[in-house]
Amino acid sequence: MPISFPGLFGDWEFNPDPIAIHIGHGIYWYGIILAIAMLAGLLLCMKQAKRYGLTEDNVLDMVLWAVPCCIIGARLYYVIFYLDLYRNADGSLNWGEMIAIWDGGLAIYGTVIAGVLVAFFYTRHKKLNFWAMTDLAVLGLLTGQCIGRWANFINREAFGGLTDLPWRMKIWISSYQSIEVHPTFLYESLWNFVGLMLILFIISKGRRFDGENTWFYFLWYGLGRAWIEGLRTDSLYLFDWTFMGSPIRVSQALSMVMVVVAAVMLFYNIKIKKRSAEDLLVNVVARAAEEAALEAEVAGAMEAGENDPVGVIAETEVTSTQADQPSSAKEEVISGEAAVPAEELSEAPESKAEEVPAGSADEREKEGTHGGDHH
Repeated sequence: MPISFPGLFGDWEFNPDPIAIHIGHGIYWYGIILAIAMLAGLLLCMKQAKRYGLTEDNVLDMVLWAVPCCIIGARLYYVIFYLDLYRNADGSLNWGEMIAIWDGGLAIYGTVIAGVLVAFFYTRHKKLNFWAMTDLAVLGLLTGQCIGRWANFINREAFGGLTDLPWRMKIWISSYQSIEVHPTFLYESLWNFVGLMLILFIISKGRRFDGENTWFYFLWYGLGRAWIEGLRTDSLYLFDWTFMGSPIRVSQALSMVMVVVAAVMLFYNIKIKKRSAEDLLVNVVARAAEEAALEAEVAGAMEAGENDPVGVIAETEVTSTQADQPSSAKEEVISGEAAVPAEELSEAPESKAEEVPAGSADEREKEGTHGGDHH
């Protein structure tokens, strides 16, 4: 069925086939777009790794575990809250349908939860900073969410309720009936893009503690998802629970909790604990590298024939001091004497020898006779 945006593009329609390549079960655009999203997020994380005190190998190693676990988490989350869809007529569970991921049914919050668990166990095993890793990971996550939501567009899913706004999306629900709805996939894609730009160019540049990007992500995404989820017509509900007579949307409730927790953690670390950027992993790693370089320089000088390690260290400190001084001050340190202005040099006596009276030549001759050597 075709898709159109009558308020923006008039009668222009787009009718993509959800299956890109018709082989076997088919290779779906949904899977291709998600693969592109994952690859884009991975490349961004690898490029940004050094800014968080991590390496590209750290990122690649964790991704090898995170990808399969996140797919399982996304599917499990969806199945749990849509469990009735996977029951047989007698009430028993249809396990074959549960694992039929190619028929659709993934939830982003399942991905996030699984990703956090993988990051926790991976960083613990590798003795890395968990919060530095999550600060980096949310960049890839937001990138993936920006791109991944367009897979919902191809599948004609994750749209909102009826609307007459200029950017409304028109979809056909049968051969004879169409509806005009909120393009909530687009709302979330743009919301995530703005969040990514904020972290890349503002939040990360002023980070005061490892974990700041992470909590900002939960705050930003939670606010957007709580709003957007209220517009959608395909929400997952919290079993048959209700609040004030209305069923509880799982993602909306989780988003609100996430916003509150994230706001509290940001306030605590910034205003109460007053965390400083000095403790960021990237700065700790930089200081350790500088110390290692200094030790290597000292060891190299000693191996080259220096027998006075104290002198070598002092010389290194002088060199370091010179780097922070003006060029005139550096010359004083190198010469060991204070620099004398040119004007003073020009006014100084030419030499003591010129001041000796001419009549003292006989005395100098006598001194020479007695063998005195003053040269």
